[in-house]
Amino acid sequence: MSHHIHEDYLRSALFGIQDGLVSTTGVVVGISTGVEDKAIIILASLVAVTVEASSMAAGQYSSEKAVHQMDKTGKHTDSLIVGALIMFFGYLLGGVVPIIPTILFNQPQARIIAIIAAFVGLFLLGYAKGQIVEHKPLRSAAELFIIGALATTIGLVVGYLFRV
Repeated sequence: MSHHIHEDYLRSALFGIQDGLVSTTGVVVGISTGVEDKAIIILASLVAVTVEASSMAAGQYSSEKAVHQMDKTGKHTDSLIVGALIMFFGYLLGGVVPIIPTILFNQPQARIIAIIAAFVGLFLLGYAKGQIVEHKPLRSAAELFIIGALATTIGLVVGYLFRV
């Protein structure tokens, strides 16, 4: 199964979705812990996810371009633009997961649903990654779950400490 997916595109997709889930969940949870106004939470979350998706795509493009320029063997055959687009849309996809509950529900239920949705998303992404690379899917799922839990906890703590 893994032989049909270009490794650079797989990396872009996994990195984008994972970071979108983790970062945006931290933002949503932190902001919703720090302020009560739903409109502010949604606005800040949408700004964060779109800016970060753009930044991640630009970073993907420029870092992969450097790798291509260093590679004198011609081993890197991936498209820089395709990789950047995969990163951008992967990040957006992951980022909307914790934002949707915030739009649909009121706090604090939205915050709890966002956390659960993100954790389920991370677990499923980790499991899928393990399946694709044919290496311990449950361990991979648990690793992404733990990473998400740590980042979400940081968002909660910062939001609580600096609430307005």
